[in-house]
Order: sequence, then structure tokens, then C-alpha cells
Amino acid sequence: MLIVDDDRPFREALAAAFVRRGYEVRAVANADEALALCAEWMPERAVVDMRMPGASGLDLLRALKRIDPNTEVVLLTGYGSIPSAVEAVRAGASNYLTKPAEPDEIEAAFKGDVRDEREARADGSPVAETPSLDRANWEHIQRVLSDCGGNISEAARRLGLHRRTLQRKLHKIPAKR
Repeated sequence: MLIVDDDRPFREALAAAFVRRGYEVRAVANADEALALCAEWMPERAVVDMRMPGASGLDLLRALKRIDPNTEVVLLTGYGSIPSAVEAVRAGASNYLTKPAEPDEIEAAFKGDVRDEREARADGSPVAETPSLDRANWEHIQRVLSDCGGNISEAARRLGLHRRTLQRKLHKIPAKR
């Protein structure tokens, strides 16, 4: 399994979790490193972050599919939207999950079994998941920070927050859905 994510702690934790589950895992920080690795080792499965410096996860997905159309790819994003999910699946993603995603969710996504019982109405039709206010706030902060290239001062200015307030919010664990 190949894990491609620019968030080092998340990448390392995810890699360790899949190694414990018996997978052969290689983890890299960006698309360029992933493609260089694929020149010598092609994974059966890949977990790819959608937004990274340099080439996007969607660009990497397309490149992986050109190299080996049988590679299963699950895209992860902190900025989930229906249009980006549709684009990912059209490009060949096996599935699409919002971060933070747990190893169990990722394994289920590879199996195509990501819907759980709480997401269905009594008649069996799916219910769209509504994020909590804390989760929506965290995702918005992450999106603005990403748009600012990781510059906390600029992101704080755009969000109308003091820089230290934003730094405190960034050190908190992301809100669950």
C-alpha cells in the first residue's frame, strides 16, 4: 500500500496502522516522491491526499492509473465536496473520504463498503452527513490556511483572527464529523 500525504504525523500514523494490519506500506509526502517510488515498486492500493504542495492528489491518481489501471486508489480530503468526489471517481478513484479518516474507514472504502447504518433513513435511502459546526469551522480554517500556502499570519488576516488565536485553534485535534 502506498500512502501519499503531506501531513507527516498523519502519514506516519496511518502507515504504522496498516503495517500492524499486515500490509507492506511505503509512505511519501508528495506526488513527485510517489511517482519516483512507482518506477521501482507499484502498489496494489494507494491512499492519496487530495491537496498537497505541487501536483494534486487528483493529478497523482490519473498518473497512477496510467501506469497501472488496476491500482486501487482512495482519495482523502479535508475539503470534501460533491463535485470533487464526482471528479475523483470519474478519474478512477475507488472511493473518496473526508479527513480525518480511520484505517477501518479506509479499508472499507477499498471494499466499497463505506456507508454505515446511521446514514440511512427508515426506508433505506441514504442521508447526507451534516458536519458539526466545529467540524465545518475546522475545515474552513484548513481550507483558508491551504489557500495561503501554510502562511499562518496571512490566514489569520483573511479569517479576521489574531495570529496566536489561529495557532491555538490549529493545535487542537480536528473535530469529529
